[in-house]
Formats: sequence, C-alpha cells, structure tokens
Amino acid sequence: MLICKWEKLPPEMQTDEVRRYYDILRKKNFSLFWKRVFDIFASALMLVLLSPLFFILAIAIKIDSKGSVFYRQERVTQYGKRFKIHKFRTMVSNADKIGTAVTIENDSRVTKVGRKIRGLRLDELPQLLDVLSGNMSFVGTRPEVPEYVAKYAPEMISTLLLPAGVTSLASIYYKDEAELLSGAEDADRVYAEKILPAKMYYNLKAIEKFGFWRDIGTMFMTVFAVLGKEYKGDYIEPENETPAVESKAAAAEQSAKD
Repeated sequence: MLICKWEKLPPEMQTDEVRRYYDILRKKNFSLFWKRVFDIFASALMLVLLSPLFFILAIAIKIDSKGSVFYRQERVTQYGKRFKIHKFRTMVSNADKIGTAVTIENDSRVTKVGRKIRGLRLDELPQLLDVLSGNMSFVGTRPEVPEYVAKYAPEMISTLLLPAGVTSLASIYYKDEAELLSGAEDADRVYAEKILPAKMYYNLKAIEKFGFWRDIGTMFMTVFAVLGKEYKGDYIEPENETPAVESKAAAAEQSAKD
C-alpha cells in the first residue's frame, strides 16, 4: 500500500490542502508497506477463524426478517474510488430508501436481531472481505457515502489518500453517534454540519501522526471501546463559525447563481 505519484492523483485531489498530507505519507512508505501486509494476513486469518460465527449470524438474520444476509451500499475509498461495502444487514430491506443516510438511536428500521448485532459491532465483520480485497484497511477514515464526500472541504479530501478503514479514532470517540443524532429534525444535516467535521479533525490528525504501530494501538482501543471503555477526544467545536462542509456547499450554490 504505497502512495501513488502526485501527478497520478485525481485532479480534484491535487490541491495545496492535500499536498501537505501527501508529503507526510510519502515519507511513511515503510509503515504503509507493513500496514498492507498486516491487512492481508490478519483479514484472511480472521475470515477463517470467524467463519462459524458468520454462519450463525447469517442464519439469525434470515430467520429474523426478509432480505439478504449482507447489506451492500456504495461508499468512497482511496483516491475517490467507489465500492460496495460489506456489512451484515441489521435493518429492514431498502432501509436507505425509507429514511436518512445515517442511523439514529431507536431507529425503527433496525430489526430485532440487527439491534443486538449492532450493539456488539458485529455488523462490521464482513468488512474483512473489503480489507482483504484492498478496498479498505483495518484502520482508516470510515468510508462515507458519495453524497457526504461531495460536501468535503478541501482539507477533508486528504483522507482519501489512504483506503477507508474499519475503525479509527473518530469511530471510537463517536461510537455512540446514533445517540447524538437522536431527536434531530434533519439527521443528515446535523451529521454533515456537526459530526462529520469533528470526525474529520481526528482523521486528519491520524494522517499527521500516521505509523504502523499507531494503527495497532487504535485497534486495541477499538476492542476496549466495544467492551465498554469510554474515550474522550480533544476536539472543540468552533463557536459562531460556519461548518466547513456548509461553507463549501454555500460557495457552490453562490457560484451556480452567478
């Protein structure tokens, strides 16, 4: 997993904001190499060891509600590439067409079995397939849907220099994201304007301090977080400041009017 040459990046990524993070990662080829080696061997081993659990969960999902075992949705990963993520289905079929793009607390679309699976974060296990294929990594920015990526501020695009991840510091600090969105009149808007900028703060910070052993540390933190340990970040929400994603959207809207 090495970073491609600057001139081979998609045009929209060849900006001054991205260049800063690109230069940092270009100096980390050794860590990037071992990161990919670890992804391949660890994901392959876990797929074999966890195959009985996959089988049990698949049966439970099929018995609980109609629909496929896996939920496939288009997400964005390294260099803006689109792929269909693998997750165990925890909602009713076509849930993304009858509600918001994000999940809120006590979401009526979540099935009985799905609620238990989500509580233990077991719905993410099939992403081992995405890690093995190279579309994802164990640690990295969580893959967003294209509609949210389209709202990225210039600096946020830097997170696409690396493959999307199964977990990250942002995921740990915002593991109860659904609760934060509970009661919001427009959950999608609140996510884009409040939660996404905060998560991107940690994602960009992770690129600045990127290292193979830091990734391993994040994986251990994830395990502890799932077991109940609480972690707090240092992000401070700007006061009286227009969120970056909103600023970009407003600028585009004004440009269209002009």
